Amino acid sequence: MNIEREMIKVLTDLKKIRLEKGLTQQEVADKTNISISMLAMMENGYRRGSDETKIKLANFYKKSVESLFFCK
Repeated sequence: MNIEREMIKVLTDLKKIRLEKGLTQQEVADKTNISISMLAMMENGYRRGSDETKIKLANFYKKSVESLFFCK
């Protein structure tokens, strides 16, 4: 599997995690101060997000940045 496909898989797992917690994109956006647009683009594999965005999401989901974005 190439790196680009692996990154898309990691990013689309964000949606799975969010849905497992019963959250909407709006709820995550409100609690992390990340725009809904950015969340949607990340969940759909169109954007990777900045390091700051990754840290916010990792903190929100109580996971390490590495486990959320790099270790699959």
